[in-house]
Amino acid sequence: MDQPNRTKARPMGIDLPIGSDPASVRRRIEAMEQLLESSFALPGVDRRIGLDSLVGLVPVVGDFVTAAMGMWIVWEAKNLGLPKWKLMQMTGNVAFDTAVGSIPVLGDAFDFLFRSNSRNLKMVRRHLDKHYPALRTIDG
Repeated sequence: MDQPNRTKARPMGIDLPIGSDPASVRRRIEAMEQLLESSFALPGVDRRIGLDSLVGLVPVVGDFVTAAMGMWIVWEAKNLGLPKWKLMQMTGNVAFDTAVGSIPVLGDAFDFLFRSNSRNLKMVRRHLDKHYPALRTIDG
């Protein structure tokens, strides 16, 4: 039997649970979404960016690295038991972000605006709020 939060990993100084319970998975997905979409503040602009926008500046390789990280969120969602149609929609979000993001210059601007990982996190949160109401959080 898996015990929730029994051991924690500390990448970048953040405590991340390694359990397979829904609360642990939610915290890992939220941490990955933050890393990919909003981990850095742009000076002089009221907008945050993440690795998806920054690494996407590296032609071809950057987009596929961040796509793999985005697909990790889909994999975690699969382990939570999200329906196949939602997993396909999440995969489509990552694929669309990768395809358009790989276009030089236009793709970099697109990465700044289209946040596939945030969209996917929202889908995971809705699923968890419905099926595990005790894990519900208030977004600020």
